Amino acid sequence: MKITEELLIYLAVINVATFFTYGLDKWKAKKALWRIRESSLLMLAVLGGSIGAWLGMKAWHHKTQHKKFKYGVPAIIFIQLALIGCCLYFL
Repeated sequence: MKITEELLIYLAVINVATFFTYGLDKWKAKKALWRIRESSLLMLAVLGGSIGAWLGMKAWHHKTQHKKFKYGVPAIIFIQLALIGCCLYFL
């Protein structure tokens, strides 16, 4: 298996996991249960789950008014896409 295939599998898994983690946190918020830390949610985005985080925010209507999510997750997506673009261009 090529490294690009492994990377694509990793990104698919982390994004699906991040999407459902945002949904789980929204569910916990509605039930007044112990919540997932905001830093953990953002770290999932940084680790490659930024698209899943953004989709989770939209689908679950979760964390959409928090500035660090409203602006942070799109910024993370932009940075990750720029890094991918640089890697593809220079490699």
